[in-house]
Amino acid sequence: MSPPAFRIRPRKSLGQNFLRDENIVRKITRAIHTVPGECIVEIGPGEGAMTRHLAASGARVTAVEIDPRAVQGLRAAFEGTGVDIREGDVLEADFEALAEEKGGRLRVVGNIPYNITTPILFHLIDHRRSIIDATLMVQKEVAKRMTGKLGTDDYGILSLFCAYYTEPAIQFDVSPNAFYPKPDVTSSIIRLVMREKPEFEADDDQFFRAVVRSAFGKRRKTLRNSLGYFAREKEFDLPEIPDLARRPEELSLKELVMLSNRLLAAHQQNQNPSRPA
Repeated sequence: MSPPAFRIRPRKSLGQNFLRDENIVRKITRAIHTVPGECIVEIGPGEGAMTRHLAASGARVTAVEIDPRAVQGLRAAFEGTGVDIREGDVLEADFEALAEEKGGRLRVVGNIPYNITTPILFHLIDHRRSIIDATLMVQKEVAKRMTGKLGTDDYGILSLFCAYYTEPAIQFDVSPNAFYPKPDVTSSIIRLVMREKPEFEADDDQFFRAVVRSAFGKRRKTLRNSLGYFAREKEFDLPEIPDLARRPEELSLKELVMLSNRLLAAHQQNQNPSRPA
């Protein structure tokens, strides 16, 4: 097991499971492929096991930690090393400002709390212009949903948004035995490379997100049924198109983007009847 930079008692309320397997820490570091001088942001460094390796690689490391006990230990352990320890909630972190401050786009690393994986993921996606990639430790089942393919049970909101905004790839699994305390689930390391531009681009980003969320909110129903409430809320009539007779899980990302653009056009036409359809 890896000797951490210091030790603290894990808090369940913070979803803390500290990584203490030296072999896994080294394997993650190799998967990240750090380059001296690049800007790394570590989410939830905890006891600093990964921080030590990131700092040793020559990268410029900024560690964001919400637990004040860990912040105190990290600052003592890494004093004089150049590691920038910041106390705060990563969900409130301004990655655009941080990238500007550090003088370049960021690479994100984190053993993130499993109870807030999805909010963290979408926070990173919303700041994707300032992020090169993110290498994250997540629950294995979540990693499968993030990379789910059309025609599988894992295909849904997470896989669609990950594929739309990033190029996701599972690197390897991590046993519960690598952590203290030992979690009840197997974990996976997943890497998300932020796309500069989606492969199939929606005409309105937020509208597309709303369509996907509404469609998969009732994934076993046809799209006409699952998107009915969405259309009523937006005050427009669903157009008569064949795709609405299908279920959302049957449509590819490209087809869902095209559907979103058709619905957006119908919505805009309803808002401005004089606008050409």
